Amino acid sequence: MLFAPAPADWLRRRYSYAAVLALTGLGLAFPAAADVLLGLPLAVGMVVLGVAHGACDHWVVPARTPGGSKASGRRYWLRFLTGYLGLAALVGGLWWQWPAATVGVFFVLTVWHWGSADAPTVAEVPRTWWLAHSLLRGLLLFAVPAWRWPAETADVVNGLLTFAGAPALVPAALGGSGAGMGLVVAGGHLALWALYARARRWELLAAELLEVAVLLALFVAVPPRLAVGVYFVFWHSLQHVLRMNRWLGYPAAGPRLALLPQLAFFWRRAAPLLLVSCLGLLGLGYALAGRLPNATAWFSLALVLASVVTLPHALLVTLVMDAPRRPTAG
Repeated sequence: MLFAPAPADWLRRRYSYAAVLALTGLGLAFPAAADVLLGLPLAVGMVVLGVAHGACDHWVVPARTPGGSKASGRRYWLRFLTGYLGLAALVGGLWWQWPAATVGVFFVLTVWHWGSADAPTVAEVPRTWWLAHSLLRGLLLFAVPAWRWPAETADVVNGLLTFAGAPALVPAALGGSGAGMGLVVAGGHLALWALYARARRWELLAAELLEVAVLLALFVAVPPRLAVGVYFVFWHSLQHVLRMNRWLGYPAAGPRLALLPQLAFFWRRAAPLLLVSCLGLLGLGYALAGRLPNATAWFSLALVLASVVTLPHALLVTLVMDAPRRPTAG
């Protein structure tokens, strides 16, 4: 079959395709009830996938070396916690001192982290393709909502700015930025796809066309606050969980590739830090409940908390997990 995603990629990504398309269909069919219909799966998924997907970060470095699949030893834990929590504290300090600039840094970091996580994993992709795909995919996830839902996207950004104590943006300016990003994203994708076709990378091209179509459907049909949640939980986090399993030595073939065995394998290893994270979030939410008057404030708090751990998490993924698959040849 000429246009078919690579079998390994298809087995791993099919779960995200199915979940995102199902939730997109619900949001499109029942727009007035989208908050309710998507709210429950998002609430559950945010814990078991969203929060959990970073709860195995302490396994990343030990699993890099043969025979080092277990994170153990006081020296390792001291280095890991010092570095991880130190970077998180740095981001927290940036929010405190320069909130407006930190919002921009957070969005740029998210563009890179989400985009590079979706970069192709096929063998011998030139460095320029890998970088272009990473940047274009990340920009796509922000350009489409800004273009399709300018007022709603402005509400999300301004809610975060107001929560952090920074001045709000003019919605019209954000809409114009969305249109400009849209032109860059569209032109960049066409050029990249032309390179795939010229090199006869049909599997790569087919997978890319399929994924862009699914993501366009999600971000066009569903308002940004819900669409970003669906993408983060059921695409980004789920794919990181499945990739992390392979990083930890989970079999890449056979009946165990069913979703539940893979999730159980991951949750067993993530359970300690996941439990600590959930207890910490519950305690913080209880302490701040009186200061968060509405859903917008809660959502902004969630974004700030996510940004604090995004930097150390993204650095581990880019510098350690991506290094073996990132090509060295231009």
